[in-house]
Amino acid sequence: MLKFGLILLMCFLGSISFSQNTHDSSQVSGIPACPAGRQHPAFSIQKWVLVIHAGAGGTAGQKMPEEMQEQYTGKLKQVLLAGGKVLSDGGTSLDAVETCIRMMEDSPLFNAGKGAVFTEEGKNELDASIMDGKTLKAGAVAGVTTIRNPISAARAVMEKSKHVLLIDGGAEKFAKEQGLEIVDPSYFYTKQRWDELQKAREQEQKAKPGEHGTVGAVALDTHGDLAAGTSTGGMTNKMKGRVGDSPVIGAGTYANNETCAVSCTGHGEYFIRNVVAYDVSARMQYKGSSLGEAANEIINVKLKAQNGEGGLIAVDKNGNIAMPFNTPLMFRGTITAEGKIKVEIY
Repeated sequence: MLKFGLILLMCFLGSISFSQNTHDSSQVSGIPACPAGRQHPAFSIQKWVLVIHAGAGGTAGQKMPEEMQEQYTGKLKQVLLAGGKVLSDGGTSLDAVETCIRMMEDSPLFNAGKGAVFTEEGKNELDASIMDGKTLKAGAVAGVTTIRNPISAARAVMEKSKHVLLIDGGAEKFAKEQGLEIVDPSYFYTKQRWDELQKAREQEQKAKPGEHGTVGAVALDTHGDLAAGTSTGGMTNKMKGRVGDSPVIGAGTYANNETCAVSCTGHGEYFIRNVVAYDVSARMQYKGSSLGEAANEIINVKLKAQNGEGGLIAVDKNGNIAMPFNTPLMFRGTITAEGKIKVEIY
C-alpha cells in the first residue's frame, strides 16, 4: 500500500513539473495522475503559434477585386497550413518560417522570389534574412539574382558560414556551394511586374513602397523557441544596389527567445533608420511594454510621425500576437495549435 502511494505521489509531482514548463499549462490542468512512468496523452499538447505576412500598402478607399482577394487568401491559407504542420509535428520555428517563406517565394503573387519586382535596370534583385531566437544567430543575403529561394540561402549563411550577411555574387557563389537551387535570372520574370516597371518609368516616380507584397513569417514552436524571417524583391524601379530593411537584422527581422520574433514590411528606409524589428524587442525588454504596446507605438505613432509606411507581424515568448500596420491594407494570417486559422487583408 505504501509503495502504491509513493507511485501516485511521484506521478502527481511529475504532472506539476510538466505544468510549470509547458507553454499552456491550462491545457493539462485537472488531468488525473497517471500510472508511474507513463505520460497522459494530453501531455503531448504543446502551444505553438505561426504568423505570416505578404506585404503592406494599397491605396486608401480602394478595394481589390474579389477574385484577386480570393487568390491571395487562398494561397496564404495554404502557406499557414504547411507551416502549421511543421510545428504540430514538433518541427522547429526555423523550419516553419523557412517553409512558409519558400512557398511565398515560389508564388508570383508576392514580391519575393518568383514574383519579385524589377529595378531601374530591369533586373530582379532579391533580399532575405532569418534569425534564431534561441541562439541569436542570423543570416541574410542581399542583391542576389540567381538563387531561387533566398530565404534558404539566408539560413545557409546563418548555419554554414561565419558571417551574417552576404551580397550579390558572393552570396550566389556560397549558395551554389551549399547545393541550393540556382536558376537563370529569367526565372523571376513575370509580365505583371514588368508592366509595373514600365508604368513607374512613364510616371517618372517609384511605385508606392511595400504595396507589392514583401513576405515574412514568425513562429513560436513547441520547444519554446522563436524565429523570424523576411524575403523581398524590394521596390519597383529602385536604384541599382539599393537594399532595404528585409535583409538587415534588427531593422526588418529580429528574434530573441527572451522577448519576441518580428518581421517587417513597408518603406524600408524608415525601418532601417528606426531599427524597427529590434525596437519592438528592446521596448519589451527594457521598458516592460507588452508586445502589442511596443508594436503599435512604433508603427502607428513613431513611424507615422515620420511619414513612414508599413507594418509588422510579431509573436512573443508567450504566444501573444501583434500585427499593426498604418497603410490601407496588409496581407496577414495566423494559425495556432488549437487549429484556429485566420487570414486578413484590410
